[in-house]
Amino acid sequence: MTLGLAQRQGDLLDEVTRFCAEALPEASVYGLLHRERDRLFPDELFADLFAGRGRRCVPPSVVATVMVLQRLEGLSDREAVERYTFDARWRYAAGVGGYGSGGWGRFAHTVLVDMRERLRRSDRPDRVFEVALAAARQAGLVGRRRVLDSTPLYDAVATMDTVTLIGSALRGLLGVADQVLEAELRAVLGGSDDYASAAKPQIDWDDPAAREALVDAALLATVVGQDLEEGEDGRFGIARKVAADRVISTVDPDARHGHKTSARGFDGYKGHASVDPDSELICATAATAGNLGDAAAAPGLLAELVAQADGDPPAPIPASSEAAGPPAPTPTVYGDSAYGTGPLLAGLHAAGIDPRVKVQAPVAPVGHFTKDQFQIDLAAGTVTCPAQRTAPILYSADPRHRHHGQASFGPACGSCPLRGRCTKAAAGRTITITAYEHELAAARARQADPDRASDYRATRPKVERKLAHLVRRRHGGRRVRVRGLARVAADFNLLAAAVNLARLGVLGLHWTPSHGWAAA
Repeated sequence: MTLGLAQRQGDLLDEVTRFCAEALPEASVYGLLHRERDRLFPDELFADLFAGRGRRCVPPSVVATVMVLQRLEGLSDREAVERYTFDARWRYAAGVGGYGSGGWGRFAHTVLVDMRERLRRSDRPDRVFEVALAAARQAGLVGRRRVLDSTPLYDAVATMDTVTLIGSALRGLLGVADQVLEAELRAVLGGSDDYASAAKPQIDWDDPAAREALVDAALLATVVGQDLEEGEDGRFGIARKVAADRVISTVDPDARHGHKTSARGFDGYKGHASVDPDSELICATAATAGNLGDAAAAPGLLAELVAQADGDPPAPIPASSEAAGPPAPTPTVYGDSAYGTGPLLAGLHAAGIDPRVKVQAPVAPVGHFTKDQFQIDLAAGTVTCPAQRTAPILYSADPRHRHHGQASFGPACGSCPLRGRCTKAAAGRTITITAYEHELAAARARQADPDRASDYRATRPKVERKLAHLVRRRHGGRRVRVRGLARVAADFNLLAAAVNLARLGVLGLHWTPSHGWAAA
């Protein structure tokens, strides 16, 4: 297919356009898209997705508009096309007007499927989000502060138990094997189950011997060994544990068990966002498996802020204090304790970014001294305990070791009068030193500043409100509509683009011939 072009000369006498222009608020997303659609995402923006020759496609600017409104309303492809066909606001936003204006009256829902797939395979899959953010940045709506957080995204498939998971994997293996290999596999598998049905095998599930025989037979050709372990008798059974990176479905193998808190779990993915707290615009998004920590996604979310900080020119030295203007705002990042990790703090410090990130306080058994009550002198390589006894820090020669170093008070604890408040270990108290001990200690000292704490309390909740807005029922809720990490990430990014465009309408984004994009 070749690129289709939308009509840019509107019909001044079109009744739908005239009615919507009078009835809809200028700050609505429909008004913004009608006015600025051709500048935000013109058809030429998508030219790389189509061939030079062939049948003309539906104009990409029209399809992109429908995709944005579809994501805002949380609609399926069929519902979105139906809304575009009959809703005057959608037609006004897409610039096609009424049915007598010569615009696109309707198109098949598969056009949306095709456009998403073309974008996913392109070099710029998130271009709708990128152009909206670029316009906001040119209008001065994107500052130098970011707030980070994540939210659960529930997968779109059923979580499988161990037997169902193994059976599904075996059916997939038998389905791709040639006739000879399939015969060999079936001969090895044995048992009464022919793996032709998705239903569980018909055995006596109350009989432990029958269950063990089923699992033992399936193991010989299974592609899923995460839930099995070998017993002393050489037979395999279901492990009484959960694998660290357990696949929970063969239909969506990227989904994982996740925990937003220690008491609340979910199955699926995490959606991550970086938000400008002043304009409440989303500056970056990411999606990860549900079992991945929040800090792992932070470098990608902050890449654009780091690029801004790296691009700052060196500050000139004023000739006098009168010549000095107001200092440039310092790039700042806010996040809860999930982001208070040593590697992230070190990366932010290296980039010249102020980390207003919470760091968890050291913990100890009730009544015992915590780590921060010990004096750690990294320069001298020593640790002094509350009883004023000093032990050297012994560093590990293995860089893969969990702890960078340790200070053991061993023999000194035997006669210490504070032992009961320090440790119950027979070998005495040991203090572990991480490779990022300096960054963590400095962060704990900073967060004790009342001014910084007040700023954190005033700024941090804004990202929680924005994420709640993203996954509210009108936008489709937390249940993802697609399968696979790449598609979930693209869908979450498109949702962020749609919410940003709605926000830009409220902020009065408009184009000026002299200065380009500007806000009200």
